[in-house]
Amino acid sequence: MKYCHLPPIVFTQHRQRFMAHLKPNSIAIFNSNDIYPISADSTLPFEQHRDLFYLTGIDQEETIVVLCPDAKDPSLREVVFVKETNAHIAVWEGHKLTQAEATEVSGIATVKWTSAFEDHFLALAKEVEHIYINTNEHYRANVETQTREDRFIEWCKTKFPTHNYEKSNLILQGLRAVKDPEEIEHIQTACDITESGFRRVLGFVKPGVWEYEIEAEYAHEFLRNRSKGFAYSPIIASGVNANVLHYIENNQQCRDGDLLLMDVAAEYGNYSSDMTRTIPVSGRFSKRQRAVYDAVLRVKNEATKLLVPGVYWKAYHVEVGKIMTSELLGLGLLDKADVQKQTDKNPAYKKYFMHGTSHHLGLDTHDYGLLNEPITANMVFTVEPGIYIPDEGFGIRLEDDVVVQASGEPLNLMKTIPIETEEIEDLMNG
Repeated sequence: MKYCHLPPIVFTQHRQRFMAHLKPNSIAIFNSNDIYPISADSTLPFEQHRDLFYLTGIDQEETIVVLCPDAKDPSLREVVFVKETNAHIAVWEGHKLTQAEATEVSGIATVKWTSAFEDHFLALAKEVEHIYINTNEHYRANVETQTREDRFIEWCKTKFPTHNYEKSNLILQGLRAVKDPEEIEHIQTACDITESGFRRVLGFVKPGVWEYEIEAEYAHEFLRNRSKGFAYSPIIASGVNANVLHYIENNQQCRDGDLLLMDVAAEYGNYSSDMTRTIPVSGRFSKRQRAVYDAVLRVKNEATKLLVPGVYWKAYHVEVGKIMTSELLGLGLLDKADVQKQTDKNPAYKKYFMHGTSHHLGLDTHDYGLLNEPITANMVFTVEPGIYIPDEGFGIRLEDDVVVQASGEPLNLMKTIPIETEEIEDLMNG
């Protein structure tokens, strides 16, 4: 891996916290992701299942972790299974973890080859009453592909139909939402790499460049800083393209007078950053562009202040909506009649700001978090308001990543990334 590993104590603590939530006489199993085929002998690059990574730090395919805190044999309370290598694999695929290396990364003393998993699990499962299975229950999940985890669950329920089946996901939603200091450091590194890319692009963008050329500049800067690349599909949207919220074609030429919305960020060590900046292609904002930009920035700044312990995610978005409504009135995009006609389900501001303001950030760009529980310290959120005006040919979104503090305003992990209009213009024209 290109990145520096987190210390194994981080993953040991993650497992301890998880197992503390299990019912007595339980076993929990987590599987790595598949390597997904494209066609012929081609595959997509491997991405580890984030839950397994959270519990082990192991970033390798065909990995399984079994947690059984009440196992009679103490050496079997934490077991990780990794793919056994051979001379052929070493030549064609490169190095795979040895058992000693798997222990060094994960902090798990008992390491076995994946080929031994079935016999191990069948023996251990007979001693327990509860089997914790790991399903994807994220509020944004929409998965049609049958995963390695799905296949295991089907097999397991066939083998042990009379066990009590429990959910791991609900536990992990709560645990993963609150970050360790070491995890925040990795997110900060991802943000710093993103900043390097953005500063590079500020000196590159001018009328006539293509969106995909800008994407390439980011990719170069990310890779040279030990990132695997983009944390998500980058949005490089010039002109009216900015009004398509998930525009990823990135195939248009930037024109003089256009604004350029860039929702693009690096990952580092499987941890995501998430940034949006909007800049003038010509290097100067028009009066109207600047007025809308400043309104979005004020909303972002005020919304950030609201992310404090005890606040509920849904209530937070209601308050941000009030702030946005005020700004839209000031811009002449809404009038008092629009506000009077609005409903709770259809607020007036949604005509120009149709997405949410914040989401959890971490191992996934849209990370785990229990939305019906109050916000707590050390949660990491994005703050990303936007105003989109197709009739005027532009849209503006601004986004930073912040860490909720025990008291006071959140810590902005992107505080050094240029965002004020004057600084952006100076850097683009300097």
